Amino acid sequence: MPGIPFIKDFKFDYGTAMEVTPLVRRVVANNPNPFTFKGTGTYIIGHGKVGIVDPGPDLQDHIDAVLRAVRGETVTHIFVTHTHIDHVPATPALARATGAKVYSYGPHPKSPAGEQVEEAGDLAFAPDIKLGDGDVVQGDGWNVEAIHTPGHISNHLCFAVREDNALLSGDHVMGWSTAVISPPDGNMADYFASLRKLLPRKETLYIPTHGAEIRNPHPFVGAYIEHRLAREAQILARLEEGPQTIPQMVAKNYADTPVHLHAAAGRSMLAHLIQMVKDGRVKTDDGRARIDSVYRL
Repeated sequence: MPGIPFIKDFKFDYGTAMEVTPLVRRVVANNPNPFTFKGTGTYIIGHGKVGIVDPGPDLQDHIDAVLRAVRGETVTHIFVTHTHIDHVPATPALARATGAKVYSYGPHPKSPAGEQVEEAGDLAFAPDIKLGDGDVVQGDGWNVEAIHTPGHISNHLCFAVREDNALLSGDHVMGWSTAVISPPDGNMADYFASLRKLLPRKETLYIPTHGAEIRNPHPFVGAYIEHRLAREAQILARLEEGPQTIPQMVAKNYADTPVHLHAAAGRSMLAHLIQMVKDGRVKTDDGRARIDSVYRL
């Protein structure tokens, strides 16, 4: 299995704004869990007139910490990478407190009735201004380019801070872990395309919402891609042994992963299998890929 050079070392203090680059500060929310690592990082871009990226969870201590960090400054923009509940519920409180407009790709995508999703979304969220791929927002002494990177979720944006040559990469590329790609909205083909979309870009620092920054990003993204291709090869290896279900394959392919994360691994495996059934590499009895399908070559 190709190795990703994960970055587990992360120095921070909850509730304290810490400089990441000359233009970017980070305030980490105290909401650690298996999907957020140490917590959600809310980012402040600029000085004097600033933008906030990913307000984070609706925790009063975190909201207060962010507002303390920008005391004496004017918040002119609030940006949201995507609408999972560890990223956006504090948005209304920060918007009310600052009067800033909220910018994102759009509302949370609705899942078909009865479909399980791995991460909950904020269905009440709606931006004031929608951003599309390549849109540039100008602040006071900083410019942010929106890059549409679906895969983890269809409304995911990364934000390039041009003056710092840095990419706020949300959950698309993280140093501490790979992202969960959970159908129906999580899409593995989109995820591969969104990873490859970053390779020609010039940013030399990636700053994810969770965990530490990535200082050698292009080889890191390459390792992400190789990791996903290796996961597909593992699936094919299992199916060479005969027809199998997702839980059977997860038990073997993720034997080194804690059991409480196997459900999330199964969602990512389903995302792989949806694509592999679609392109004909894998078959099911009815030609559809579901969490309870039996898969074969």
